[in-house]
Amino acid sequence: MPAGFTVRGYDVAPERMREHVARGGVAAVSPADAARGAGIVLTCLMTADIVRGALLGPDGALAAPGPDVTVVDCSTIHPDASAALAAELARRGIAMLDAPVAGSSGQARRREAPVVVGGDREVFARCRPLFDAIARRAHHVGPSGAGARAKLVVNLVLGLNRLAVLKDSAAYSTAMDVKGERMLTDRFEPEGKLAQHLEDVELMLEVGHAAGAPLLATALHRQLLTAGVAGGWGERDNSSIIAVLRSLVAPTR
Repeated sequence: MPAGFTVRGYDVAPERMREHVARGGVAAVSPADAARGAGIVLTCLMTADIVRGALLGPDGALAAPGPDVTVVDCSTIHPDASAALAAELARRGIAMLDAPVAGSSGQARRREAPVVVGGDREVFARCRPLFDAIARRAHHVGPSGAGARAKLVVNLVLGLNRLAVLKDSAAYSTAMDVKGERMLTDRFEPEGKLAQHLEDVELMLEVGHAAGAPLLATALHRQLLTAGVAGGWGERDNSSIIAVLRSLVAPTR
């Protein structure tokens, strides 16, 4: 592939496999097949349970790990679940980094988004060539779970920027470069789904509650996202939050 890595990939969705092959990747028939002979096993999945199953389940990627394999999980999951999985793998002699990409899927494809990484600093240094290949910049932010926690912080601010921000003003945010035109033209084909951001917000509130932080603006954001999902916008792009706000405006007489 362009960065010089051979990437064997597996996804349960056939269209994702076709996209992977079209980009120069090698198709695998299972997680175990994808990880065969790999030095790094990279996962990017919806929940902690799915990540664990893909790694340790029947025919999982770690069914027969190599002697120096490292797991890099780019999923957005609960920081405690990420740290627990890293500890479980460490007991098996396998290093893991939590390394979610702090940007949209489009930004990730264009290598415009940074990555925030939790885990052992020496393992992070060994994986630097991978991060240089997939991200604009990589930040080591602390021990296992710290990357997942930092990603929630990024998504919290990003979500609120999408909710209320101006472009040509002191309140400018790059969120408007990515989502502003979609909001103006009602182009809501999904890049990051509104329902998926609601799941992230639920995680933020759970982590915030555990830390004693009320996250008042995010609690309001959850209400609006919940209304959006209930109104049928869940599978649309998260920029469709503008449609949710419009739906709440009382018509003028």
